[in-house]
Amino acid sequence: MMEQRCTGFVQHYDRTKGYGFLVPLGGTEPVYFEREDIDHTCTGLSQDQQVTFTLTLGIGRFQAKNIRP
Repeated sequence: MMEQRCTGFVQHYDRTKGYGFLVPLGGTEPVYFEREDIDHTCTGLSQDQQVTFTLTLGIGRFQAKNIRP
């Protein structure tokens, strides 16, 4: 499994449904994440907020983990 620490922006986060998408700097494809992928010290995410995250290659797609503002 490949992992890389990245910086990007929150494209969308639906707190009610518990998932969202990040856009890595210099990237064009949004990356999926789930509520449990957000660092426990983070109180929330808003659209266009800059974050750092670990980009992982799961089964057939990239996913963001360990998301921090």
